[in-house]
Amino acid sequence: MKKIVALVLLLMMAGMVLTGCGSADTKGTAKKKIVIGLDDSFPPMGFRDEKNNIVGFDIDMAKEAAKKLDMEVEFKPIDWSSKEAELSAKRIDALWNGMNITEERKKNVLFSDPYMESKQLIFVLAGSPIKSAADLSGKVVGVQQASIGEEEVVKDVQLKNSLKDFKVYPDFIAAFMDLNTGRVDAVVTDEILGRYYMAKEKDKYVAIEKPIGEVGTYGIGFRKEDTDLRDKMQKALNEMKKDGTSAKISQKWFGSDIVK
Repeated sequence: MKKIVALVLLLMMAGMVLTGCGSADTKGTAKKKIVIGLDDSFPPMGFRDEKNNIVGFDIDMAKEAAKKLDMEVEFKPIDWSSKEAELSAKRIDALWNGMNITEERKKNVLFSDPYMESKQLIFVLAGSPIKSAADLSGKVVGVQQASIGEEEVVKDVQLKNSLKDFKVYPDFIAAFMDLNTGRVDAVVTDEILGRYYMAKEKDKYVAIEKPIGEVGTYGIGFRKEDTDLRDKMQKALNEMKKDGTSAKISQKWFGSDIVK
């Protein structure tokens, strides 16, 4: 009886080993996966379409880069204000969602080379008397929480103190909704994001052309110790630039090649 039980246990263990091998590729090693954290309400970089699928410029770029590296890619929506905590806790492997490269963020995040320029502009309703940052005095201004737009307004102490109110929103869409209803007089956000929103609502908004603060750049963020992953991803991006893949994706979302 003991021999029979021992044989059954041996067969069960062998079955478990075989089952484990079933998830491996033909070389016997599991295909690596990269988990990318993003704010899924940040069009056109990463957002949900009418079918609730996550789409966007950065999504297409990440998929193509992962393909070149023979990796699977998973997109994980996160609270953007906690992005660095999500990265350091290893719940995600990278931040790829129109993320501005700043000296402060460099302290905790390892960045790729810049791949696109970023400007923070003031957006108002058509017909608004606001024509410049000086005209924001006594007005209510909205920004997205933990965004560069918020940083730039807070950094400009004179501008910040001149405002009637300064409202911080979980995402820029909520800020634009309040702009539409008159709860805020202006929204400060990324140029690419704001212009995409403008294109969907013809003649409804106006962008004040002079940027708030300095012109920045977008980069992909990795953990400080993940130099190997960063270098591999950068090589894939360089190849995409060289073979025209990134230009094709840029043309799809922006109508021209604006990739650095």
